Amino acid sequence: MTFLLNDQFSLTDIYLVFHVVILLQDLIESDLPKAVQLLNSLTEQVASVTGHIRELLKKVKDGAFKTSKGLSFLDLRYHLLLFYLQDLTHLISVKTEGGPIKDDEALNRLVTVRTVLEKMRPLDHKLKYQIDKLVRTAVTGSLAENDPLQLRPNPGNLLSKLNESESDDDTEAATEKKTSHSTSRKYVPPKIAPVHYDGDVTEADRKKAQAERQRRAALRSSVIQELRQQYSDAPEEIRDRRDFQSERESRDELHRRNYEESMMVRLNVTKSQKNSRKRGMMGMSGQLSGITHFGDITALTGGDGEQVTKHGIMGNGG
Repeated sequence: MTFLLNDQFSLTDIYLVFHVVILLQDLIESDLPKAVQLLNSLTEQVASVTGHIRELLKKVKDGAFKTSKGLSFLDLRYHLLLFYLQDLTHLISVKTEGGPIKDDEALNRLVTVRTVLEKMRPLDHKLKYQIDKLVRTAVTGSLAENDPLQLRPNPGNLLSKLNESESDDDTEAATEKKTSHSTSRKYVPPKIAPVHYDGDVTEADRKKAQAERQRRAALRSSVIQELRQQYSDAPEEIRDRRDFQSERESRDELHRRNYEESMMVRLNVTKSQKNSRKRGMMGMSGQLSGITHFGDITALTGGDGEQVTKHGIMGNGG
């Protein structure tokens, strides 16, 4: 291969250009099979979605689906997704042809639609539980026996089922007996009650979060802190913790006591001062009660840890 050199191009420039061309060829050869595979998969998916949409449109036009009482929120969401896909397809076609997309209006529309969809996500999360229940009801045609929607209040249960007057007719007597028998039965509360929807959090995620909280609590325990100070090579650090609120209360109490002793009088104690003294005593008692309790560090060794309750610390049994 012969190169013609002139004043504009040197041998180094030509070598760099040749090296870049080789790298581009290697990159194209490595990415070309993947790109062809993705395009084939995309073509198949587009054909499948197109056929499905045509069937749905035909059913809607024939009146098989009633869309007059649908949710406007879902209608808006699907329209936004359709606009987003249209603009995205347009930008892909422009980039495929090598055109610029910097000043394209579709780019601004994509950002706007994406922002609106992100703002709608919390509302979509709240409506997901109700929408899923309605979809299941529409598919099955009826509610399950233990479905929480069956547990809604029935005002008819507040009416008396007893007859006001007795009848000599045997049929009415049998009916009255059956009615009184049905009302005299013991009330059995439902086994399944409506609960708050916790979202997409699974039991494994809750256990993982609880184990992480127990591990952090164990790392903050006095036992770990003492061991860290004992076996650490760092010099011992002495901290002088000052509570400005406590110091001010101590100064006020000292000034009050000196005034009472010098003037031979007893000053009235306000409610806020009583509460402040009570908080101080509770803090001291809490520190004294924690002297003999070294905390639970079983979470660091793979144990279940202790459960903190309202009245104290409860072990994990055993």
